[in-house]
Amino acid sequence: MPSQIVIVDCGTGNLNSVKRSLDRIIAGVIISSNAEDILRAEKIILPGIGHFGKAMSNLHQNGVIDALHQAVLVNGTPILGICLGMELMAKKSDEGKAEGLGWIDAEIIRFDVSDKNHYKIPHMGWNQISIKKDSLLMNSVPESSEFYFAHSYHLKINDPADLLNETRYETTFPSAIEKGNIFGVQYHPEKSHDAGARLLKNFIEM
Repeated sequence: MPSQIVIVDCGTGNLNSVKRSLDRIIAGVIISSNAEDILRAEKIILPGIGHFGKAMSNLHQNGVIDALHQAVLVNGTPILGICLGMELMAKKSDEGKAEGLGWIDAEIIRFDVSDKNHYKIPHMGWNQISIKKDSLLMNSVPESSEFYFAHSYHLKINDPADLLNETRYETTFPSAIEKGNIFGVQYHPEKSHDAGARLLKNFIEM
């Protein structure tokens, strides 16, 4: 029986593009908001684009919050948050003043740039990452690889040990985090060609 990879549907888009990228790597990828699927999963992907508060509201309405906490914090199931999905792992966000999952000691804040002519918000397009620590997730991903970004908010982390990647956009912000079995990337690996495919493959093969 193939491994079951569950993409959690929190009602905020880009699910099918993530699934297509994963389907090229492994069979058994499903999109679900079912608690039993999440608890059975060998790996979990939490993608998303859009509004933090709306995504958290959707997760509460679907009844999957408890299943995510059980799978990730108790069972130790590896999870990868993508863009908004990574932001949801923080304690809270300025966007809608909503509380997050609380897995990472961090807050989500809006970009505050001084040179608004050069640094447009949202931050959209290709940008480099700087790898800050050894990680299986970054295996064979070259330093300064470019990934595709599309976001107006970013993490402000309180524990430097959680920092995996940094990216410069007038200011330096955390673009990936790792804490035990919890991984998150602000960029979109499913849109990031070879480097993104390598990262997704690394996560699946952990």
